[in-house]
Amino acid sequence: MQGAGGQERTVAVAETGSIEKHTIAVLVENKFGVLSRVAGLFSARGYNIESLSVGETLDPSVSRMTLVVRGDAFVIEQVIKQLHKLIDVIKVTDLSEENHVEREMLLLKVNAEPANRAEILRLGDIFRAKVVDVTPTTYTLELTGEESKIEGIIELLRPFGIQEIVRTGKVAIARGPKTRLRKIEERLGKPREGARPAADDPRVVGFAD
Repeated sequence: MQGAGGQERTVAVAETGSIEKHTIAVLVENKFGVLSRVAGLFSARGYNIESLSVGETLDPSVSRMTLVVRGDAFVIEQVIKQLHKLIDVIKVTDLSEENHVEREMLLLKVNAEPANRAEILRLGDIFRAKVVDVTPTTYTLELTGEESKIEGIIELLRPFGIQEIVRTGKVAIARGPKTRLRKIEERLGKPREGARPAADDPRVVGFAD
């Protein structure tokens, strides 16, 4: 780019990171108005919550929120910083940064014409869905799984005529620490060369997905 006097000058363009979904777990005090304050924080700054689920923990005075937020690294960093500033927030964890398990539940009501019932039930069996309600014209299925599984059955049942869907949003939990594996390695010493890693050995209890 040329500036005054014909001299060339370089203009630096800030690069934004890739936009990704992040699953954030937030422990909060179980008090009136906490949910609205968290939601207000997001709306005031233009951040969008893709899904939100809330439930009581083992301690009745503490609730756990699971938020799914889409953004680049800067946006996610700002979200976490702003959550920490709320007085009712106890702990914030970005589960996307660590090994975790996440699930979502779906209730789906689909047209069940007599000619299509067998195929709908067959698809339900493939996805391990349960039929929780039956009428002369509809089936209601219940399914639990990862987002890709939920999206998959919705797409396959769409041609039959989906009347209604209800999704809970994600819940997620970090996987347990593999301290047991480290203790085994310390007792036995360094595994011999070419040996199968203990984490990949199905005989080691507690490491199968």
